[in-house]
Amino acid sequence: MRTTRAEDSVSVLVVEDDDIIGRHLETGLRGSGYQVAWSRTGGSGLAEARRLPLDVVLLDLGLPDVDGIEVARELRDEFPDLLIVILTARGEEIDVIAGLDAGADDYLVKPFALTVLLARLRAHLRRLPAGPPGSGEPVRLGDLTVDIAARRCLLGDGEVELRPKEFELLAVLAQHPGEAVSRETLMARVWDENWYGPTKTLDVTMSSLRRRLQTAAADCPVPLELPELTTLRGHGYRLEPGGSSR
Repeated sequence: MRTTRAEDSVSVLVVEDDDIIGRHLETGLRGSGYQVAWSRTGGSGLAEARRLPLDVVLLDLGLPDVDGIEVARELRDEFPDLLIVILTARGEEIDVIAGLDAGADDYLVKPFALTVLLARLRAHLRRLPAGPPGSGEPVRLGDLTVDIAARRCLLGDGEVELRPKEFELLAVLAQHPGEAVSRETLMARVWDENWYGPTKTLDVTMSSLRRRLQTAAADCPVPLELPELTTLRGHGYRLEPGGSSR
């Protein structure tokens, strides 16, 4: 493990066992003004994430000690606001979906250009301070309350824990109840207007959001009216204000 510092910059942890790739990432990120730490195993990466103040983790899936998907899952559970980008030689769709579903925000398939990685990081980091647009009164749809200013999602009297992108996606849809919101609009407002990456990230995030809301509703001892997240094939999504009862 080695750490390099640059003042007033974003802190990045690279978890990569390949020396050539790791050194390339460390040098390129440091040259672009990032603070860089490098771990070669999943175990040491998790230990460093718990020790260091971090903004970003670049995570290889093919680690020697533990699968990167499990590392992503543990990182997301412990650090909800951490930006996690998977670096993988596994180009199959099932591996990509598994990584995103474990909590990663994005992925790159090896080999990739450093310029592409840097563009992706800039796109993500532009979104972090601002959060979802709007900060007025909480939006109430059935038994669901979305408090954008407080970044809270309530179902009945209980709070639903959402990941940052899940909340931002719900916040945008909640501001337009009953309206069709295009994929392009959602990608621009939740990720970035100059997003350079796969839109599959949107679908995986939506699926995860649905599961969290449905699980919270099912766990409630009394029936709740849960607004429905409707897929509009070829266009985008709509949050139905009427919802359904459980």
